[in-house]
Amino acid sequence: MPKPIDTSYAKNKKAYAFYEIFEKFEAGVQLTGGEVKSVKAGQVNLKGSYVDIGNKAAWLRNVYVTNYKYDHNPVEPTRVRKLLLHTEQLLKLEQLQSQKGITLIPLEIYGVKNLVKILIGVCRGKKMHDRRDDLKKKAENLDIKRALKKYA
Repeated sequence: MPKPIDTSYAKNKKAYAFYEIFEKFEAGVQLTGGEVKSVKAGQVNLKGSYVDIGNKAAWLRNVYVTNYKYDHNPVEPTRVRKLLLHTEQLLKLEQLQSQKGITLIPLEIYGVKNLVKILIGVCRGKKMHDRRDDLKKKAENLDIKRALKKYA
C-alpha cells in the first residue's frame, strides 16, 4: 500500500475517466538531477503514458519531463525511464499485464520525503456505456448532496 503523499506533482485525470482501476502499486523512478528538479517544479505530463515490463525490469514510457533550464546535460523529454520495484511486485505486475485487456497506467507522480514516486494502476479500458453510467452516478450523488444541504 502506498505511503502518505507529501506533495503531488502531476495526476493523470484521464486515466480515472477512461480506465477501470483494479489495483495500485507504488514505484520509484530513475531520474537525472535536472529531471528531478523539473518534476518537483511540476513540469511533468503523464498524458498518454504507460508502463511496459520486459528484461526483468519495468519501464515508464511517454512521460514528458521538461528539461531543467539550468541543466548542462539535457536529456530527451520523453525518454524511457526505469521504475524501481521489488522483485515480488515486478513478478505480480508481469503476471497481471499478461492478461488480456489489462494495461499498466501511471496515475500520479508525487513526492514522499525527498523521493519522487509514481503510482501505477492496473487498469482495463472502460466501454462508452460504463463511462455514461459513471457520469449518471456522479450527477445523482451531487443532487443528493445538494438536497441534504438544503434541508440541513
